[in-house]
Amino acid sequence: MALPDPLFSTPRVLGVDDFAIRRGQTYSTLLTCGETHRVVDVLPTREAGPLAAWLTTHPGVEIICRDRAGAYAEGARLGAPDALQVADRFHLWQGLGRAVETCVAAHRECLRAPAPPRPPDADTPPDEAGLPGPDPAGRRAQRKKAAHALVHELLAQGHSRRAIARHLGWGLNTVLRYARAVHWQDTLRETRPRSSRLDPYKPYLERRFAEGCTSVTRLHGELLAEHAPVTYAMVPTYIATLRASPPDAPPPPPKVRQVTGWLTRHPTTLNEEDRAGLKDVLARCPELDTAAGHVRNFGEILTSRLGTTLPAWINAVDASQLPGLTGFALHLLRDLDAVTAGLTLEWSSGGTEGAVNRIKKIKRQLYGRAGFELLRKMILLQ
Repeated sequence: MALPDPLFSTPRVLGVDDFAIRRGQTYSTLLTCGETHRVVDVLPTREAGPLAAWLTTHPGVEIICRDRAGAYAEGARLGAPDALQVADRFHLWQGLGRAVETCVAAHRECLRAPAPPRPPDADTPPDEAGLPGPDPAGRRAQRKKAAHALVHELLAQGHSRRAIARHLGWGLNTVLRYARAVHWQDTLRETRPRSSRLDPYKPYLERRFAEGCTSVTRLHGELLAEHAPVTYAMVPTYIATLRASPPDAPPPPPKVRQVTGWLTRHPTTLNEEDRAGLKDVLARCPELDTAAGHVRNFGEILTSRLGTTLPAWINAVDASQLPGLTGFALHLLRDLDAVTAGLTLEWSSGGTEGAVNRIKKIKRQLYGRAGFELLRKMILLQ
């Protein structure tokens, strides 16, 4: 602590990003030089005030690279009104990926291949043949549609979000999620299954099971011989699911997360199976085919630095009215200048993200044993 802070000149290009002191609770702000990628200062919070004060006392910043956090946009505007703000391209593509996942989840019924028509059974009454069975996903969608309509009706009557939460007995975050959603489909999210240490070895178990090896003890021994970090209890549970599946069962439909990856990854990185699966999904769902075109166009804007064409892309997405994507596109209008600069100029927050990654090592060396001042000093002297 007795060592002096390293001297630096005010950077012309400033990178701004947050990092967690304690994840989910306390965050600080990291400032780096966009040209040398060196850390120039660390601020105790990620609010607009400290950033604006730092910029006021360090005039000369011309370009500010940041994510799309509203606090950093406000702090940059107050502390350096003449500086050009640049939204980071990585965060833009990350936001697009979340929007695509919402769009795919809203059209999850299109992912399932249509079942071949079955003739009615002889003992089935004609008026009951072909009636659809229970549809949990459909009932869930109806509940979300009704909740979305109710929240927006109360908002139109002038009630605050907190008042709506108290009136309905819901959590405030639930009301905020429905209030922020432009369409009710924007509230749909895939329920992602929990990962397991057995996941990488499931294809092996499926192959051995198909070969006729159904002994749990033997299969578990084979996994241990391969140094698989699995317990015995994991194997019979999964083997039971294989026994319950009929041998002629059709392959399961692709997951929402999987289709989202097909749409947002570069086409050259997809293998033949992925390309065939994506082509099949897009042929069944015109809406997802339209969404795929929007994603490709945005990727071209991002990689070719065609930020000036962004307004035309936003108008095209708005006209298609796709859940998730339309909300993402319209949200870009709130920060259009910074987003356009991020999609046009060479500057990005890559160096700042690297500095944040190095901070994690320093945090682990003294976690819980020092306060912010010592952490700041070690970051500056690294």
